[in-house]
Amino acid sequence: MTIELIRLHRLNIPLVRPFRTSFGTEVVRDVIIVEAVSSDGIHGWGECTTMSWPGYSYEYSDTAIDVITRHLLPALAEIGDDNDPLAVRSAMDVVRGHPMAKTALSTALLDVWLRQQSMSLATYFGAERTHVPSGVSVGIPTSESVSELLDEVAGYIDAGYRRIKLKIEPGWDREPVAAVRGRWPDIPLQTDANQAYLRSDADHLASFDEFGLLLHEQPLHEEDLYGHVLLSEACATPICLDESIHSVASADSAIHFGATSIINIKPARVGGYITAKEIHDLCLSRGIPVWCGGMLETGIGRAANLALAALPGFTLPGDTSASSRYYKVDVTEPFVLQDGGLPVPTGPGIGVDPIPEVLADLTVWSQELRPA
Repeated sequence: MTIELIRLHRLNIPLVRPFRTSFGTEVVRDVIIVEAVSSDGIHGWGECTTMSWPGYSYEYSDTAIDVITRHLLPALAEIGDDNDPLAVRSAMDVVRGHPMAKTALSTALLDVWLRQQSMSLATYFGAERTHVPSGVSVGIPTSESVSELLDEVAGYIDAGYRRIKLKIEPGWDREPVAAVRGRWPDIPLQTDANQAYLRSDADHLASFDEFGLLLHEQPLHEEDLYGHVLLSEACATPICLDESIHSVASADSAIHFGATSIINIKPARVGGYITAKEIHDLCLSRGIPVWCGGMLETGIGRAANLALAALPGFTLPGDTSASSRYYKVDVTEPFVLQDGGLPVPTGPGIGVDPIPEVLADLTVWSQELRPA
């Protein structure tokens, strides 16, 4: 298979409500869609989940475009027409870091490769489910109103979401968690701090044990594995790592040292879906539950995440929410919540395509690249 053309589409998609976390607030999603076109006319799609600025990660949209254009595409020239997923990953490994850029490009190529074989991504992974339970991530209200938070959570629970995740930070944590747990004593509930706390907050976070939470997600800085060990010892609530997990090796180390007992797998954070599945396989062999995190994906990224989340080790509801959670208009046909979850796409590749007129309407910049 020869890839004749790569198109980069930069989209601005308004969110249905501001999404605030401990590292910032988004009101418009700045997203890059990678389109790969093969010599036989097959189109593959991948999504880059960077933000417009380096708040969540050192990667951001401008750097992702630069890395794809000036480094990743030239690296792929070394493998010629061999677009086997493992060969693609190996070629990209000459570039250090930049997992979100790698995920976007490698997913587009994987999509083409699978479509040529009329195979779905779920089948390629060996997925065991056709329907994935959905959780929802609830940001910090811009008003910091507990009443507003409860109204938002009520809407998600009425819609049928199976799990609620509350974004927290120092000063916005115990009161909102207590309020949600008090109103819904049985709903699976977890927190996500996005690295906002310190080791010295261990006793404070341990006080949340009374709420019967599923987990605390990434309370401390991503490099502080020992701090998470200490927190795991202080809290009865399980500690889940997110930003700390970059590879199979980092997952292995975190499990071995006792820094985590649950892992959030985000393909974009680990450099692609092949590595994400390998982390799943490692965790499954160690008896570590995993779930699929979200990064405000459009239908393109969401479709691929659903294929991954259909694997047997994903025993906790992830952030595979319906399109309407974030967008009035998605770039693909919208994903709609059904019986508390979403169906796993069954078509070839990732199983979805962007709607051409919607893609064109949301695109604010594009570029065509010819692989060397």
